[in-house]
Parts: sequence; C-alpha cells; structure tokens
Amino acid sequence: MFSVCFTNCSKDNISVDGNVTSITVKLKSTTNALDKVYIDIEDVQLKVIEDENNPNAWVSLNAINQGVFNACDFRENDPLVLVDNMEIEADYVFEIRLVLGDNNFMDISNTLHSLDVSYLGDAAPSNLIGTQLNPKRRYDVVIDIDIDASVSYNEQENIMVLSPKLYTEIRQIEY
Repeated sequence: MFSVCFTNCSKDNISVDGNVTSITVKLKSTTNALDKVYIDIEDVQLKVIEDENNPNAWVSLNAINQGVFNACDFRENDPLVLVDNMEIEADYVFEIRLVLGDNNFMDISNTLHSLDVSYLGDAAPSNLIGTQLNPKRRYDVVIDIDIDASVSYNEQENIMVLSPKLYTEIRQIEY
C-alpha cells in the first residue's frame, strides 16, 4: 500500500509546490506640488527572464485594482493594493513595471489636461530590482511614484507628459 501512494506523487508536483512564494504589491505616491493627477492602471508585471526579446520575459501579476485613480491619494499610510498575497514561482526578478492605460490626466483649476504616456511619456515604467525571491516566503513590494517629477510639459509638442519616476522597496515579511 505504501509503495502505491508513493509512486502516485510525481517529482514535478513536489518541486512546483515547494518553489512558491507570496507577493503583495502596493502603490504609494510622493508629491509636494500636485494634488490631482489621475493614472490609468492596467497591470503590474515582473521581468523574470533577462532577455527582453523572450515572449515570457514579463509575468503579469493580474492587478486586482485596475482603472483610473488619483495617484496623489496614495500616501504612506494609505497605499493602493495592486496585488494581494498572490502565489508565484520563486524566481529571480530583474525588474518590476507598472502598466498604464491611455486615460491619464490631471486637473488644473477644474480643467482636465490629458497626460501623454505613449508618444513622449512612458506607458510601462519599470524599476531594476535584481532580487531572488525565495520559496515559502512572503514579500511586500511598495512602488512609490514621485508625482512632481513624473509630470512635465513638452513645449515643442504642446502636450502634458506622464513619465513616471518610480522607486521600489521589497521587504521579506515572513520567514
């Protein structure tokens, strides 16, 4: 009886279950001058393969909070949770990126101004991480967007530009 149960467990099943980690990703903002900058969040992704041309280089974390948010509302004590305890394969992570949609704008004196992220801006800003995620651990990742440094005006094109300046902190919160 013991040998039947033992042979039903495959080596692949054991290694996959043992090589899993949990990740939570939050977004917070830093700003001194601006207070109504709205960003269109589509996803959060991890780069797990160094070769950018590899179609599997980026892995989606399937952000749970998608849509348009006032980024200035996400302060130190009230960040936006983008990924909540998602189990992923424990792997080496080269970069993390925030994927933005096309509906980004800011409110200046009750007038909405579109923020370009595809032509002159950055629709998928990323940060180098260079971290090995260990199995059976929990990681808390906080992406901090510097709003003041991320928004600019391009005089030549006569458009407002959103090129997010991100800072990322990763903490292993459980052993």
